Amino acid sequence: MPQPLSSKENSLFRQVIRYYEEKQYKRGLKAAEQILKKSPKHGDTLAMKALIINSLGRTDEAFTLAKEALTADMKSHICWHVYGLLYRHQKNFEEAIKAYKFALKLEPGSPQIQRDLAFLQIQMRDFQGYIQSRTAMLQAKSQLRQNWTALAVAHHLAGDLAQAEKVLTTYEESLKSPPSHTDYENSEALLYKNSIIAETGDYQRALDHLESIAKHNLDRAAILELRAEYLAKLGRKDEATKTYRALIDRNSEHPEYYNKLTEVVGLDGSDTGTREAIYDEYAEKYPRSDAAKRLPLDFLAGDDFREAAKSYLVLMLDKGVPSTFANLKHLYTDPFKKETLESLAHDYVKAKESDSEGEAPTEGDLKGTPAGLYYLAQHYNYHLSRDLTKALEFVERGLKLVPDNVEFHMTKARIWKHYGNTRKAAEIMDHARNLDLKDRYINTKAVKYQLRNNETAKALKTMSLFTRNDTPGGPLADLIDMQSIWYLTEDGEASVRNGLIGLALKRFHAVYNIFDVWQEDQFDFHSFSLRKGQIRAYVDMIRWEDKLREHPFYTRAALGAIAAYLGLHDSRLGTNGVNGSTNGTAEDEVEKKKAIKKAKKEAQKAEREAAELAAKQDPNKPKAATSETVKRDDDPIGLKLASTDQPLVEATKFLLPILQFSPKNIDGQVAGFEVYIRRGKHLLALRCLNAALAIDPANPVVHEQAVRFRQEVNSKLTSLHAKVAEVIQTEFTAIGASTDLKKYNADFLAKHKDSAPHVVSAIKIQKLLGEDQEACEKALFNVLKLGSADWEPAAEALGLLFQWRSSEAEAFKKAAEETWPEVTLFQPPPSPPTTS
Repeated sequence: MPQPLSSKENSLFRQVIRYYEEKQYKRGLKAAEQILKKSPKHGDTLAMKALIINSLGRTDEAFTLAKEALTADMKSHICWHVYGLLYRHQKNFEEAIKAYKFALKLEPGSPQIQRDLAFLQIQMRDFQGYIQSRTAMLQAKSQLRQNWTALAVAHHLAGDLAQAEKVLTTYEESLKSPPSHTDYENSEALLYKNSIIAETGDYQRALDHLESIAKHNLDRAAILELRAEYLAKLGRKDEATKTYRALIDRNSEHPEYYNKLTEVVGLDGSDTGTREAIYDEYAEKYPRSDAAKRLPLDFLAGDDFREAAKSYLVLMLDKGVPSTFANLKHLYTDPFKKETLESLAHDYVKAKESDSEGEAPTEGDLKGTPAGLYYLAQHYNYHLSRDLTKALEFVERGLKLVPDNVEFHMTKARIWKHYGNTRKAAEIMDHARNLDLKDRYINTKAVKYQLRNNETAKALKTMSLFTRNDTPGGPLADLIDMQSIWYLTEDGEASVRNGLIGLALKRFHAVYNIFDVWQEDQFDFHSFSLRKGQIRAYVDMIRWEDKLREHPFYTRAALGAIAAYLGLHDSRLGTNGVNGSTNGTAEDEVEKKKAIKKAKKEAQKAEREAAELAAKQDPNKPKAATSETVKRDDDPIGLKLASTDQPLVEATKFLLPILQFSPKNIDGQVAGFEVYIRRGKHLLALRCLNAALAIDPANPVVHEQAVRFRQEVNSKLTSLHAKVAEVIQTEFTAIGASTDLKKYNADFLAKHKDSAPHVVSAIKIQKLLGEDQEACEKALFNVLKLGSADWEPAAEALGLLFQWRSSEAEAFKKAAEETWPEVTLFQPPPSPPTTS
């Protein structure tokens, strides 16, 4: 039996609840203790105390107390509700839902429990459960529009469009008086209903409904866009044309409006004259519109293109628009357009130089001649038209005219980056930063280049110029709080190159956790969006969240983490990749210890400098008092992460979202093969291999994996389960079971003998198949003779030689330096700074 409370204690219990809701945790805890002195087994008070303790960061103690509360009063809906809240805080949503359902059985009329359950159900995409919860909430309070809208959303997300529309219609019919014309929630709800009708495919009915709501709807742009879309799909081209023209009149810079207009007019690719006339009309009507002048360049050809491109290029360069090249570089996939733009830029520079002889440009101005030189520098730095010598020449010419121009210095840094000289690129980008110390963008670029040069401590110090350094943990903690994914990823990759695998994993896990936070942030919008009536945006957000981890930011960080975990696994087996070379000598251990010690010193130095900087900024400002417990990181450089005894399991955690959401990413499939083949999951490895073969069968890494898979399967065929062997025999057709792997690899090498990446992969397989190591080492030197401007295959070859403990590694490095003298990787390390 639950322990009853007196009226005084009941009043005190209500105060406990109020204190918790107002986040006055210490007062709430004190009031709860007062009740428990007289009624130590009162379950509801024990539960509320557990909730307050959890908010103070003592989660384990809170769970213990919550279980004690349930033991004292199993039939209390408050105890079960609190138990669910604790599980939700732990992100154990399945157990939280179970607890909420128990609480709801005991107190079916509780709106708070019903609401919490509904939010968890939509968070977990339990649409049928969400429909039930929303139906119950609607029956309890049918006068609230958001309850009707939420039920419609539940049916919509569950795929029942007809029922979703019916719910919205029922509410509209129940209104005794029409809503105000300025009612934003009603305006959004009507457009949401229209989108549901459109999703059914009945565009005529969607158009009719749109026309009925258009007069007083507040989102005029959406009304016009939807009307144009429906008219176009219904084949009513004249009306669609009129609507798209109205949209262009509203926003003459929207490229999609122009594209749709030319579609509904019925112009094909060959009728360039009429298409150009449409754009010319709007270019004349809106002379400041960039889109009307730029978009025709996408479809014009020959002399028409040259004339239009000249007009556009001269206009932009005369204005000094820095983004001119960025606006035009997509045209470089067409060789004629690429050559034409290059020729026009040269003509422009010559004309300007002859017109302005003896005239010095305005200090820092990027108009006229400097703008033309800037365009040409970017042109020759671009990968489709790359000539780094010419690019550097035009940059230097530009810097003679405008020596303090930030854009020229940034482009110069990019050129040296493409040369492979990360050291010089970082120095020049930092010089560019010093030209404009108030520009956050250039500061960010300088940091990125420092990280690419593996200067992690210097990068953090530079980044701290634009972070809150008075927070606990310094600038790094602020970057994590601000979810600066690019910095964490770059820092992680730099840490890998510096040999600090634990620190790299720390950064990659931080990125993983940020995506988890984004996933969990939906909770706030389940109530907010319905309360504010932002239904269409809410549905879009739910659908975006469902494919959140297909974002390239996640893929890049995850691939970095997977590679690090694979390295940990291989080093513990005493092997290195596919070649089986031993690793982990005493020298390596000494180097690792030195690197870890250096990382600790750098972290301590960064924190100390951040604290000093904060003190200098406001030395008289007292430390802010806070009641929040500051969590101290007990693994600042990731030693615990690097010492995991299940690196492949950890790698799989990062891998699965890539395979699920980015199946066409070949790097993800390659990583999947590497993880699964090491885990002995041959069918999963085969699935990744076949997916990679479908994406790019000529990929050199995929060739390596195919040969490795066939070799492993042939050696283990008798030990495999019969059904597994049968599936492999049926599905793996790239290399037959009886194929001579040495001949297969030799044929691959002969076919791709002029491609350095393919040559390196073929040599790796030669060694795997038993070729003499000395012969393989000599073969790697052939990569230097291919005359390629791409130095990265040579860098991979150098890495292989170091892996194999080859005595030829230093000779190869010296030869590579002669071939690519600017590449930092092949240069000797810089001399330490001298101290006077």
